Amino acid sequence: MEAYVNTEYRNSNDLFSYDDLQRLQLLLEIKPYVLTRSQYLYNIFLKRLLDIIIASLAIIHLLPVFIVISFIIAFESGLPIFFRQQRVGRGGTLFNICKFRTMFVNAPKNVSTFEMRNSESYITKVGKVLRRTSLDELPQLLNVLQGKMSLIGPRPLIPKEKDMDYLRKYNGIYQLRPGITGLAQIRGRDLMEIDQKIHLDCEYLRGLSFKTDLKIFFQTFLVVFRKDDVAF
Repeated sequence: MEAYVNTEYRNSNDLFSYDDLQRLQLLLEIKPYVLTRSQYLYNIFLKRLLDIIIASLAIIHLLPVFIVISFIIAFESGLPIFFRQQRVGRGGTLFNICKFRTMFVNAPKNVSTFEMRNSESYITKVGKVLRRTSLDELPQLLNVLQGKMSLIGPRPLIPKEKDMDYLRKYNGIYQLRPGITGLAQIRGRDLMEIDQKIHLDCEYLRGLSFKTDLKIFFQTFLVVFRKDDVAF
């Protein structure tokens, strides 16, 4: 039997620990979804090859954009240009995600924007534009070339996001590389509740295919251009 946990809750006090979920799995003989042979081969070979080709071409063609954004950031708020933060990758391993810095250098570290008090006061003027247009995500193309991320996949978590981490481990989501964009980004972006996000993670895992990735890839541009559900 295959199942996923779609628990509705508002804080970590309402959630089972990962050990509790493992015991529940054994009790109910529930197993996380495992990629089929064709999905596994696509994920390891074709998807990875497409990531390398598309990310390489994108970096080459967008190099002038990288340079202009870098100069604007440096002019407004100094160095560094890039923001690096630990995230959870494939297999639950940690890696450093790379983005254009959109906040002042004195902003709290390793904390999501939603957890900050008066978060907008930390965001620079150019940072607001970069976030609204999702241009701050462009340096993640370097993470894709490194093999730490994919163009399409569940968004990588901050290690302290234990609620989502438990649920992703429980449902086998870490079989996949995290992505620059994914189902959650085209269907609601940052405004979704955790139970909605894990539902979409599981939907993507079970439906993993070239056709699904192609659909998400093109729909992402529509979402960005319409500026749907963009949250600081």
